[in-house]
Amino acid sequence: MSAPADVITLPSPPRTARRRAIRLGDIPIVPAAILIIIALVAIFADQLAPHDPEVGKLTARFKPPFWQSGGSTQYLLGTDQLGRDVLSRLIFGARVSMVVGIMAVIVAGVIGTALGILSGYLRGWVDQVIMRITDTWLALPALTFAIFLAAIVGPSMWNIVIILGVTYWTRYARVIRGEVLSLREREFVQLAIVAGCSKWTIMTRHILPNVINSATVLGSLMLGVVIITEATLSFLGVGVPPPQPAWGLMLSDGKQGLMVGYWWLTVFPGCCIMLMVLSANLLGDWLRVKLDPQLRQL
Repeated sequence: MSAPADVITLPSPPRTARRRAIRLGDIPIVPAAILIIIALVAIFADQLAPHDPEVGKLTARFKPPFWQSGGSTQYLLGTDQLGRDVLSRLIFGARVSMVVGIMAVIVAGVIGTALGILSGYLRGWVDQVIMRITDTWLALPALTFAIFLAAIVGPSMWNIVIILGVTYWTRYARVIRGEVLSLREREFVQLAIVAGCSKWTIMTRHILPNVINSATVLGSLMLGVVIITEATLSFLGVGVPPPQPAWGLMLSDGKQGLMVGYWWLTVFPGCCIMLMVLSANLLGDWLRVKLDPQLRQL
């Protein structure tokens, strides 16, 4: 039967146009821009900061932002209880949050991905040992465990990186193991076994490239969690040690001043933490959709 005359078939858009729409229209511009700006500020903190973030003037204590009465353009966002410039401390605090967040995610990802691949592919007693350790780790409250470790090893930026990596590797191990259990039954893995490839070769050349996407997505989603944890540790005094500027430490120093009207000591670092974590979560969720074949087809 011929099609009715009133039915009009519209031509499908060119493939290049569809790809362009996916690349440009779906990217969360604002979260990506915020993270890029924070990263650039962290990289060029030495050139951007108008004052030394660790040295202040007691004669300039508790100066408000420049738009308030008593403020000065010399200290655009005011000063703290020691006369240190809040803007300069925010700028250098971005470097601390970026370094700690990214490095801790990498450490956790390397440990968790390696153990997840070993557990999922080798199975047997190796799987049992790794998964029982993972279950024990997951049963511990992450923040409490991180505080316990930080109290033992002492406050230091690089100690916090190691502590957060050791605390959050279990998230990777669980997810990667589940994917490897499925991949090891696929035809390309079975063909590699028949071809005589060693277990190490199969895990590194055939399985690892197929779980990189999942590890990347999980890392982007974990970035916000790691930053919040680092800020919490610094707020409690077991994270980045003073006088090194860190957003969590700035919140801790300014909590008493908030009660007497020095709102800028807590509002500005709190807003920086919120923007960075929210942007990382939104970008991570977008990345999860883009790298998941099932969700990408929707």
